[in-house]
Order: sequence, then C-alpha cells, then structure tokens
Amino acid sequence: MKEYRLTDWLPTTKKEVELRGWNELDIIILSGDAYVDHPSFGAAVIGRILEAEGLKVAIIPQPNWRDDLRDFKKLGRPRLFFGISGGCMDSMVNKYTANKRLRSEDAYTPDGRPDMRPEYPSIVYSQILKRLYPDTPVILGGIEASMRRLSHYDYWQDKVQKSILCDSNADLLVYGMGEKPLVDLVRQMKCLLSEDETPLTSRDLKKIVENIPQVAYLCRATEWTPASDDIQLYSHEECLADKKKQASNFRHIEEESNKYAASRITQAVDNKIVVVNPPYPPMSQEELDHSFDLPYTRLPHPKYKGKRIPAYDMIKFSINIHRGCFGGCAFCTISAHQGKFIVSRSKESILKEVKEVMQLPDFKGYLSDLGGPSANMYQMKGKDETVCKKCKRPSCIHPKVCPNLNSDHRPLLDIYKSVDTLPGIKKSFIGSGVRYDLLLHQSKDAEINKSTAEYTRELIIKHVSGRLKVAPEHTSDRVLSIMRKPSFSQFETFKKIFDRINREENLRQQLIPYFISSHPGCKEEDMAELAVTTKQLDFHLEQVQDFTPTPMTVATEAWYTGFHPYTLEPVFSAKTQREKLAQRQFFFWYKPEERKNIINELRRIGRQDLIDKLYGKKPGNKR
Repeated sequence: MKEYRLTDWLPTTKKEVELRGWNELDIIILSGDAYVDHPSFGAAVIGRILEAEGLKVAIIPQPNWRDDLRDFKKLGRPRLFFGISGGCMDSMVNKYTANKRLRSEDAYTPDGRPDMRPEYPSIVYSQILKRLYPDTPVILGGIEASMRRLSHYDYWQDKVQKSILCDSNADLLVYGMGEKPLVDLVRQMKCLLSEDETPLTSRDLKKIVENIPQVAYLCRATEWTPASDDIQLYSHEECLADKKKQASNFRHIEEESNKYAASRITQAVDNKIVVVNPPYPPMSQEELDHSFDLPYTRLPHPKYKGKRIPAYDMIKFSINIHRGCFGGCAFCTISAHQGKFIVSRSKESILKEVKEVMQLPDFKGYLSDLGGPSANMYQMKGKDETVCKKCKRPSCIHPKVCPNLNSDHRPLLDIYKSVDTLPGIKKSFIGSGVRYDLLLHQSKDAEINKSTAEYTRELIIKHVSGRLKVAPEHTSDRVLSIMRKPSFSQFETFKKIFDRINREENLRQQLIPYFISSHPGCKEEDMAELAVTTKQLDFHLEQVQDFTPTPMTVATEAWYTGFHPYTLEPVFSAKTQREKLAQRQFFFWYKPEERKNIINELRRIGRQDLIDKLYGKKPGNKR
C-alpha cells in the first residue's frame, strides 16, 4: 500500500494551503459533495486538471451555508475565480424520491448524512459568494448547472425555471465535461492578469467569454447582436405562455448537444440574452488519458477518517474505461452531459489505473466494474467519421443500429483479457449496464459478429458477479419507442442466450432487469401487461423506479408539456399521486398486500382478462 502525506490531496483548509508554502490561491472550488480524490468525482477531476496547468487550487467540500459563512471566507479571494459544482448528482434527485419525499441518505456525504448540502447548491453557494466577493468571477459547472443552462422544467417546484445563470448571479457556466473549456478559459484568464497580478474581476472575464466554446453566459439584450447562423430559441416568457414552444425548444437543444459542429444557441429572458456557445468536438484519447492519469490518491480526504462515504465505497475498486453514450435514452442525461460520441481511454492508461487500484487498502483482487456509462461501447464509433460529423440523431442505435456504427467488441475483449492476466487480479466484474441490443445486432462483417458472440459468452462466463444488470425499462413496444429503447422481444432473445450459456457452463446466475413506471406514454394497461409478461418470464422485480422528471431530457419535456419535442404530438403522462401509484403497484403483483388493489384497478379499467392472466380465473386461487 502506498503511503500518502496530507499535501498529496488538494488543500481544503488554510493550514493545508500553508503546508504547501502558498500565500494565495488561483482558484477555489466549492463542491456539494465530500472531497474524494478520485477520477469519478467531478470536483477532484477539475481540481487536478487546473493543478496540471500550474495553478494553485483548493477545494472547499460541502461548505456550511447556515452559519456565519466562515467556510466561504476561510481561504479568502482567489486570483482567478471561484468554481462551483453542485455535486456528481443533481442535488434534487440526491435529496428527494420520485414522490418528493426526503431521502434518508446522501451517498456523497460522510456517513451518508442527508443534511450537508442545500437544495440547489449551485445557486446557494453562488449567491453567497457574490454577496461576499461581488467583483470576483464565479463559474458554475457540474451536472446540476449543465442541465439548467436554459429554460427548464423543475419537477420539485413544478414550474419552468429560467437559466440557472439568472438565479445564481454567476458570471459563467461551463456545461458538459469541463476539462477542455476550463483549460482554455484559465489560459486566456492568465493573459489578462496585470503585471502586479491583481486578482481578476467579473468585468475582466466578460472580455473573453465569447471566444470560449462550451460555456454559457448572460448579456444585456441591448448589447447583443445575433449571428446569422445562431439558433434563437423561443424566449423564456414565450415558454411560460405556451408549453408547445417549450417542447419545440428542446429539440434544438438536444440536437446541438449531439453534433460535431454545433450552432450557438440564444434565449431571451428578462431583457437579457442567455448565450450558449457550441461545445468542443469530442476529446481525443490522449486528452482523456491525461485526465485519468493525473496524480489522484483515489482516496477520500484524510479529514473523513473513520467515516463511510457510500458513493466511494461503490466505485473504489472500479475502472471507468470510456466516456459518452450513444444510446440516447429519452429519460437519461448522460448523452446531454457527456455527449453521444464515445471517447475511449488507451489500454495503457486503463492498465495503469488498475495497478493503482491494486495498491489500495482492502483490495482483495476483485474489480467491481470495468465499464462506463454503458458497459459495452468501448472504442465504438462511426466507420466513416465524415458521416458522423453531419449527423444530428440523438441515438446511434434507435430506432435501429446505424449502419455506419462500428460495433466491434474485440477492443473491449482485449481490455478484459489484459486486465485479467495481471498478477493480483482474481476477477473483473462488469457492474455497468450492458446494451444487449448491441450484442444482438448482426453486422455485415462476419468477423464483427463472431467477436460479438465471443464477447457475450466471455461476459456471462467470466464477468458476472452472480447477477447481470440490463435495462429493458418496459415491455410495451409503444412505450419503449418513446423511451428510445429496443423492442422487448430483444430482451427475451438475450435472456434465452443468457440462460443457455449458464446451463452449458453449469452456472447459477441471475439476469436482473430494470423497469420504469409512469414514463410519458405509459398507461395503466401497459403496466398491467408488463406485470403479466414478467410473471410469464418468472421475474419478481426488484430493480424498479417511478419516472422522475429531471432537467434537459426528452422525457421530462414530454411529461411537463404534454407534447413530444420532436413531433409536437400529444403524449399522455401519469402525473397525480394516484395515477403514479396505480402504475407502480403492478411491479409487485406477486405481493399479497398488493393483490386486492391491483384486482380492483383492473376491474375499474375493464381488464378482467389481465386479472385472469395474473391470478387465474378465480381471483384468490394461487397458481
């Protein structure tokens, strides 16, 4: 086990700053999460990236916003800016269930305490800093801010909110994965420092924001001149008055987020303009390796000694091998934040990190995950990338797999085998969700099909820790189409393959499917049919959830507006507590306490046939 000193972490206190011999800081990052110095924690990644630029960076994790604000004052004013991240999860998803009940645990807080971050920390922290240091630039980043950069529906307040820039008073917002825009930004900011190196001001920052890709900022409407190729969205006020305009806006937002060469987006609000500069092209492999190869300790800060951080416990023996997801699921924010284009790490970078994990305390030879946003998209991209550069489809595999997609699983097989041959590795498990539609896809290339079959067998035999997670999400093909997920028949086909290989290898492993209720387009009959289908497959469902509207997804816009953003046709959504609970109960048809309610509900909607299929022709008899 490697020994670390306190100075191996980024400083979090005045004493730690002094231990490094610093008398001032360039950048101070405030995070809604505990400080875990690990490449899965955004604040640590950004801190290390900026440190690699030769800057003096500190992190203030989970500052106390209720007292005399000493946490916000303790490190003083930085020379360049304050950076704010609400955390690795949206703070409201982190704090509340789909039924808007407070959660009992915050996975990103020591000992899971649920009271260490405010609601909307990006807004709360920024407002405090702007009161204390009105002239110092404040820059927002992370998923909470990224998904709220334009007008968005907020489920917890049940209304369309303005860009988070308006409520937070922040000077700038970096959206998506922030390494490239922040490096570009700090290099330009350093050029603005005067000879006496007086700290920069918000006015200084305004001189360069127009030139930085992948950022959003506010300017006065009277000072803004749109370019001919800008996409001008309906204003915030128009969206409040007309839900169809809010839905229409989203199509542009999603398409521009998923293009190689996107347009600038603008939206008027309160006599101001929100300007969203187009994103950078996808990172190169070298750039992604650089981000992962920085000198992380991979451990929580020593201040948390003796305390458990649940999210860290989940990922401490896992390896992330790529970024991005081209699934484009309607309810997911991964592609909106990381992009649809896959950026994969080199084998050398992955193996280097595996060897570092092997040095961690308590490592027993088992990797909990060797995956990414989706387990089996490593190194997959367009065969002809010029085609990809013209494409604006949100998904490369829905409604069917793009013929230009290279779905070769051989590079991923090579990673698995290379990791498993390392002395000290007993087994590497795949904990990320597997896209079985990619495993069933038949390419025109026989060698690729052969590699896919080999990968499927290797996965099931060697990389399942007793249970393999997959996400069919529903059984209704109509609902699945709205979700941008494959037909349920593909799940049934994959289950047969899974069961056959387990029989052949004398393995007793489970396939664990994930399902969602109350998704836009889903009705009670659809959930009852789901119950019948999963009963026939002998599933007693465990991994289920009620749809939670989160900012900047197709499903959320359809749920709130009642219109599909791409067709503007009406879409039904279960919204009331009664409607949502009526759908959710069908997951648990096998529980005696749910039986009576389900029978009454099916009688109410006139579906005696489904009662018969679930419980037999004489309700009360067990099959």
